[in-house]
Amino acid sequence: MHLLKISDLKKTQLEALIERSLVLKSMRKRGEEHTPLKGKTLGMIFEKPSTRTRVSFEAAMYQLGGNAVFLSHGDSQIGRGEPVRDTSRVMSRYVDGVMMRTFAHSIIDEFAKYSSVPVINGLTDKHHPCQVLADIMTVIEKKGGFEGLKFVWVGDGNNMANSWIEAAAKLSLDLTVACPAGYEPDKEILKKAKAKKDSKIEVTNSFEAAMKDADVINTDVWASMGQETEKEKRAKAFAGFEVNEAAMKLCKEDAVVLHCLPAHRGEEISDGVIEGANSVVWDQAENRLHVQKAVLEWLIGGIEP
Repeated sequence: MHLLKISDLKKTQLEALIERSLVLKSMRKRGEEHTPLKGKTLGMIFEKPSTRTRVSFEAAMYQLGGNAVFLSHGDSQIGRGEPVRDTSRVMSRYVDGVMMRTFAHSIIDEFAKYSSVPVINGLTDKHHPCQVLADIMTVIEKKGGFEGLKFVWVGDGNNMANSWIEAAAKLSLDLTVACPAGYEPDKEILKKAKAKKDSKIEVTNSFEAAMKDADVINTDVWASMGQETEKEKRAKAFAGFEVNEAAMKLCKEDAVVLHCLPAHRGEEISDGVIEGANSVVWDQAENRLHVQKAVLEWLIGGIEP
């Protein structure tokens, strides 16, 4: 079993992982020792740099009693031209699981195909499943659940938008994705999600219409890693899509604001909003740790969530 995208999970598995994450967080807060992965090793391959993904996975493995081995793009032979399948087959014989953070999703698909141990997607250009699990966990903490809430994704139709769309399809969430024209989410992912029974997923180019009466607002940078040359072009296209104080007046008064970080303050989100009373960004970031632990004890430890 691998976790490469949200659609890999059954609805019951998705819900159980989030519930388990909440339990593990509570255990951590009480100082309870829980080390089911003693003697286990997680291999981590990073072709994209990271703060939260690396630290949360390493800390999660340590707290669960195991350890992690970090390989940057320069450390891995993939970075020097070794076929992905060769690295996968060799690493599978050394470690008990692999977490990969890379560019094209086809790379992790190939790695998983040849791996004899579980593979976890720490981020690709197309999907970011662990982050969205942490996002939903945060909403449940702050709102007591997700029934009846209006979820809004604002900005680029990127990997986060794609994973949110898949999660919305699984959980029948009321999700509006607001993107500038030409920056919508993956068409195939959207088509499959909207074909699901009881789908409540909409895509719009109207920022104001999306934000009206929203309960949960989520955004991300306008130019992701690998898109640096498009930054100026994207800044012009995304003008008017900033989650700022004026935009928040369109939402419910008790709406919560999410951002997967790092944030470009003054672009996709204002300093006042990310530091304001509606922001749950720091709890959201912390919850990456607890979600990673739930995923690791399931895939590597064989503990069903």
